[in-house]
Amino acid sequence: MGFRRRVRRRALVVGAVGGAAVAHHAATRAGQQQDDDQAAADDGQDQTQYAPPPADPADEIEHLAQLHASGALTDEEFTAAKANILGT
Repeated sequence: MGFRRRVRRRALVVGAVGGAAVAHHAATRAGQQQDDDQAAADDGQDQTQYAPPPADPADEIEHLAQLHASGALTDEEFTAAKANILGT
């Protein structure tokens, strides 16, 4: 009778420890899966994002004019930036 009791005790101990190991492994795998899913979602977001539309040259020149009027740009800087926007 003592032998059966030891066998059952070992089965319970191994089962409890083994069950804990399985539960830990499952939780670890689930965490890794979530990380993988998040990384895949991040990658998917990068692929589906659209570039902003190109700025309207008139708006850019107006902004440059405001900077020039406020004194942030010199005449030469304003002329060079305006020529760059217009592509000349």
